[in-house]
Amino acid sequence: MSDPAQTQNPLPALSDAEIETIRQETQHWLEKAVIGLNLCPFAKSVHVNNRLRYVVSQASTPEDLLKELAHELLALNRADPDEIETTVLIHPRVLTDFLDFNDFLGAADALVEDLELDGILQVASFHPDYQFAGTDIDDISNYSNRSPYPTLHLLRESSIERATETMADTDAIYEANMATLEKLGLEGWKALGLKARG
Repeated sequence: MSDPAQTQNPLPALSDAEIETIRQETQHWLEKAVIGLNLCPFAKSVHVNNRLRYVVSQASTPEDLLKELAHELLALNRADPDEIETTVLIHPRVLTDFLDFNDFLGAADALVEDLELDGILQVASFHPDYQFAGTDIDDISNYSNRSPYPTLHLLRESSIERATETMADTDAIYEANMATLEKLGLEGWKALGLKARG
């Protein structure tokens, strides 16, 4: 007779060494791409001041991930923003297919509402195969949201509001990102030691 727990979660737990590697690769991406290329002007101060919490999920099913997401949303809401301003929930073993991941985002947004955190927290998304609507899979513009592993970024609405108050035109961020990535190109992205498709 098979173990029910094993049937539900057949993948072996990630080791401490694997978790640390995943965290380091994500931090490298954050430093080289998100901050280094200034893809998000708000990220540097959070990173420099150590107010970013990295969580590597053991989840191997969307249901398990949703439970963990609920836990992390509630934990972030309770935390002192001066200690934890934002959380990245990295889930390397579930929703590795971008279409499945994209479908899950609706459930993530519904969860924020169910927890009565709408207007307080929001979830941003990053994925190794991220693809904006209307783009080719290999379009360099997609790399603004391409992370080493599927990742949910939990953000405080108040932090976003404070950051955008200092900017005359937040749409200019997207336009600047596209210009930066077009200039960099795929080879430039790889030269930063970042993963790329193919």
